[in-house]
Amino acid sequence: MIRLHGAKRWAVLAILVVWLIIVVFPLFWMVTTSIKPQADVYRGGAILPWIDFTPTLDAWIRALLDRARTVRSLTNSAVVGLGSAAVTTLIGGMAGYALSRYQFRFGFMRNRDIAFWLLSNRILPPVVLVLPLFIMFRTIGIVDSRLGLGVLYVMFNLPIAAWLMHEYFKQIPFDLEEAAMVDGAGHLQVFTRIALPLAKPGIIATFLVCLMFAWNEFIYALIFTFTRAQTMPLLVAGQATQHGPQWEAIAVMATITIAPLVVITALLGNRLIEGLVTGWGD
Repeated sequence: MIRLHGAKRWAVLAILVVWLIIVVFPLFWMVTTSIKPQADVYRGGAILPWIDFTPTLDAWIRALLDRARTVRSLTNSAVVGLGSAAVTTLIGGMAGYALSRYQFRFGFMRNRDIAFWLLSNRILPPVVLVLPLFIMFRTIGIVDSRLGLGVLYVMFNLPIAAWLMHEYFKQIPFDLEEAAMVDGAGHLQVFTRIALPLAKPGIIATFLVCLMFAWNEFIYALIFTFTRAQTMPLLVAGQATQHGPQWEAIAVMATITIAPLVVITALLGNRLIEGLVTGWGD
């Protein structure tokens, strides 16, 4: 462990404090805006509750009058996000394990090249694929459905899941799996009983990354859903009316949207950091 002393320590602490303010202030502003009276939302200087303004739940009451729509959108986000993250992690885990344990060759490409090629697909702008995918999904009848949105998110997040799991499995010593094979275990048993338990932090980290991407995704949800399968990001954007942005309503919906992710990250944050740090070890 590196120990800092004197001026270096205070400099690092100052940087961390500034970074903490940068990260936390938008959340603080969002929550306080959701409890401001409507007149104070557009008045400058109203920042601290009980000091600059008297908190009220009027914005929450107005925003939640259409409770059915809010519950439906939140349910859609949960079902599509959790489901697609689970499927993506499963498929990405198998792909990452194969790339870390078996030697593949496609022309000049080797395992490392294939893993990088998979990751490079994540860089492709989503809008490039919108038209052909929309025609395909409309033909098979899964536009404006949780299934269709889930398939899109699996396709969109699979490259990064496969790459993360590939990097993580590389850190696991192959000697343990060889010992199991010597004892008579097959490839499937080695994968399920040896590799997966050892890769648990990486699996959790990959699942959380995929969940965050799916939960916050906007472009595909905007184009491929209309009413039934709309997710929370669309509900947040829908608070901007022809009269302009309703900031207090946007703050309420944004708070509802990020609250589940904040709770999940708080509970599993250590696993997320452990998985990502280990996977990026080399």
